[in-house]
Amino acid sequence: MGVSVWTVLSSLLAVVIALAVVLGLAFVLLKGLRRWQDRFQTAESEGERPIRFLRAMPLGQSERVVLIEARGEVMLVGVTAGGISLLKSWPAGEEPLT
Repeated sequence: MGVSVWTVLSSLLAVVIALAVVLGLAFVLLKGLRRWQDRFQTAESEGERPIRFLRAMPLGQSERVVLIEARGEVMLVGVTAGGISLLKSWPAGEEPLT
């Protein structure tokens, strides 16, 4: 009636291997989806992303300011629960923090 140590260890090993396989497949799938998504984003702009995240700073629970770059132009936008507002923009080649 007693369960042998080998039975418990083999069951535990089977669970660990199954978990490793599932996590490995999830990792490979997510990497593939990311690469596939990036391919369609970069197709529009000849090798570079149309919008690039630079930096963000939270101002409250649901408010923050975000610095982004879109096709060479750097923009500071305010993000709230109610919407997104352009606060300032710098043309291509101009430093945003001067």
